[in-house]
Amino acid sequence: MAAEQDPEALAAARPLLTDLYQATMALGYWRAGRAREQAEFELFFRGCPFGGAFALAAGLRDCVRFLRAFRLRDADVQFLASVLPPDTEPAFFEHLRGLDCSDVTVRALPEGSLAFPGVPLLQVCGPLLVVQLLETPLLCLVSYASLIATNAARLRLIAGPKKRLLEMGLRRAQGPDGGLTASTYSYLGGFDGSSNVLAGQLRGVPVAGTLAHSFITSFLGTEVPPNPAQEIRKIFRTISAQFQVPWLESVSITVSNNINEEELARLAQEGSEVNVIGIGTNVVTCPRQPSLGCVYKLVSVGGQPRMKLTEDPEKQTLPGSKAAFRLLGADGSPLLDVLQLVDEPPPQAGQELRVWPRGAQEACTVRPAHVEPLLRLCVRRGQLCEPLPSLAESRAFAQLSLSRLSPEHKRLEQPAPYRVALSDKLRALVDRLCAGGPS
Repeated sequence: MAAEQDPEALAAARPLLTDLYQATMALGYWRAGRAREQAEFELFFRGCPFGGAFALAAGLRDCVRFLRAFRLRDADVQFLASVLPPDTEPAFFEHLRGLDCSDVTVRALPEGSLAFPGVPLLQVCGPLLVVQLLETPLLCLVSYASLIATNAARLRLIAGPKKRLLEMGLRRAQGPDGGLTASTYSYLGGFDGSSNVLAGQLRGVPVAGTLAHSFITSFLGTEVPPNPAQEIRKIFRTISAQFQVPWLESVSITVSNNINEEELARLAQEGSEVNVIGIGTNVVTCPRQPSLGCVYKLVSVGGQPRMKLTEDPEKQTLPGSKAAFRLLGADGSPLLDVLQLVDEPPPQAGQELRVWPRGAQEACTVRPAHVEPLLRLCVRRGQLCEPLPSLAESRAFAQLSLSRLSPEHKRLEQPAPYRVALSDKLRALVDRLCAGGPS
């Protein structure tokens, strides 16, 4: 499959952006004659980041670009031959040369969606060998993007809608790829723009900036006043009146310098004369939690459900091909998300539904006013099903999604946990597999 013919295609991840054990597992599948067996994986996270109750799904556009460009070049195959066991059959490498994602199907949460623990961000179906090779790259593309978008959304909630937020963390980012990702997905999460010019060129992020200290110190001047947010505004107003230039009175005042959530809350208080806030380190490095911890787990192979069993209930996976729905109240706010087997009828608005909240020992009933299917068919057998929204459209969708979330779930400190529940049929399948019964 040909890569997208646009500037972003230059930034597509390459197939060898992966762990070596993915290639050794691929060899094992091939030797066992299972390379083309149909399998399904789910990509999800187990806990919301930063002590909050929500996350934003991001990185889908990068994943689609990667899938459409996926092809092992001769140099890639030659390198794998140099690191795999020397007795590896030449026919395996010929198999690798013919791989692409033309038999891969992906369902996903739309970019900018509210995401909660255990609900798939991606469902990836296709030949077992290929979809196994996709694990590490897809995790890399989704995890950091979603973490950055969520971090930016938290900062936007603190700042409120009127302050302009600029991402200015390129010089603090984890390398150029990390810098580009952070600039892109901080914008999706609610920032107004970035100082990163490459993010503007490749991703369409609005670019803006201030100036460096060196520019100021290259001129002679007096000392900075003790309270520059208020003092500088007074100077602007005085000069505006003296020289009759009205626009100068309302010129923007921008601040930066290691601004975190606590400092941002202070700057966002009523009466602050600051208009624009530049945040660098504390948005791009996510110091409160540097990893979202996404996982990619096998849920079905050969049409049979698969489940990871472990003594840690948090790490057990949910078996089988699933659908996901968001149940909404009359005011449009999300009540809970429901996971069910794909062959079950979907929940209906106005009808009572019995579900099993994860972690609970008892079922509960809920009567939604509205029901939204969460996972949309994005790629069918390697082909894009519909045009992906622009970054600006995904940003607007993220803000709309957050506006619908109830205040108790949106609180940044000690929020009420959002519930994710299982249908009766899915809960029964989990219980059977845990007890060692037939699937």
